[in-house]
Amino acid sequence: MTDQIYRLTYPPSLVSVPIINQLIRQFDITVNILKAQITPVEGWVEVQLAGNPMIIEDAINWLKTQGIQVEFITK
Repeated sequence: MTDQIYRLTYPPSLVSVPIINQLIRQFDITVNILKAQITPVEGWVEVQLAGNPMIIEDAINWLKTQGIQVEFITK
């Protein structure tokens, strides 16, 4: 089990989409929201993802395919 912190940056078209809810439902990981700044046209969220490293990698890849920019912050 590992935990890592990422910044997820949303494009305007995804600000109102429940991406984190979908992430939790689709992958067996724990998501802890640390910081966020959301407006009607843009947003970012810093999250701590905890769980199996391979599942976290799959989750990150899924986020990218959804159009979310993912930046690794720390381990």
